[in-house]
Amino acid sequence: MARLFVGQREIDFFADITKEIIKDVAGQKIYYYTVREDLSDVHSVYEESMQKIFNPPIELECLVEWQPSEVKTNQFGHEQMKTISAFLHGRDIIDRNLNVRQGDYISYGEFFFEITSLVYDKIAYGQVERVVSLKLMAKQTRVEHILKKAIGPTYEGLTDSDAIQTTFEQQRGQNDYDTRQLQKDGVLEKPLSGPQKVAPDASIKSINGVGSSFYGDE
Repeated sequence: MARLFVGQREIDFFADITKEIIKDVAGQKIYYYTVREDLSDVHSVYEESMQKIFNPPIELECLVEWQPSEVKTNQFGHEQMKTISAFLHGRDIIDRNLNVRQGDYISYGEFFFEITSLVYDKIAYGQVERVVSLKLMAKQTRVEHILKKAIGPTYEGLTDSDAIQTTFEQQRGQNDYDTRQLQKDGVLEKPLSGPQKVAPDASIKSINGVGSSFYGDE
């Protein structure tokens, strides 16, 4: 579409709408672990670090594409290796000043993955400078490569307190790192109702004092 009809306001509107879908509706997330190359010892021959040091994990809302496990046979028997693709919001990456890199690690569920590739997946209306989403592809890594406990939700068969996510709260631009540009610029007013929270057991109240609004508990 021609730039004559798609300007900054339209781009901001598109970015805000897609943020709403990812952050306020879908509720999928990964945890991003940046490798500290300045603190990790690199092998002089293989140019790989066996003892990697990581920054604290960053929670990233995104859309995750789960792939079937690939079964491999080696000298020790059979093993299942998983791969995933994650679609990150382009404007969100800029707003949060994140540098997503190949070779860093992510966790999704109870598994850890190493990022193997990163590409610009979509641009807005043919405008090359407007990156809509970044697609990262990652393969499951061995436990010894990242000695961390996975952050939930992980798997409903586990007994950890965070194994199952029982609540979900919208952001709607309320967090410092969640910028809704049209609200920030005063083009749109903030939502009157505020963020809503889903709490199936009704033990946690949302900011407006009711239980799970989406289940008709009002």
